[in-house]
Amino acid sequence: MSCGCSSYRVLKKGGKIRKSKRKGRMPKKFSVKSGDKSKSGGLTAKGVRRYRAANPGSKLKTAVTTKPSKLKKGSKAAKRRKSFCARMKGMKKRLTSAKTARDPNSRINKALRKWNC
Repeated sequence: MSCGCSSYRVLKKGGKIRKSKRKGRMPKKFSVKSGDKSKSGGLTAKGVRRYRAANPGSKLKTAVTTKPSKLKKGSKAAKRRKSFCARMKGMKKRLTSAKTARDPNSRINKALRKWNC
């Protein structure tokens, strides 16, 4: 049973009621403020700290901004960058309008530039 009022789901099991946290939902207590967004795309370190404080157990990290030539091949950072670039390029191709895809100031293009994609 879901109350729809927060990011918790109430489960009844054997007559007992317990709460379980929903995965993949942004809690209402976190909103991105102007100081949390980087002008060059993505969240700032401050924004990531705020998000992690609002979502205990979160593994959100800042962007891998190191140039690909400087990253050690097969390192955690290199794999994370490669995965992000593949995922975001797919989103840009399928989920954005042609106008947004061409706009150099769109959030998705800024993020791809920041990650050196």
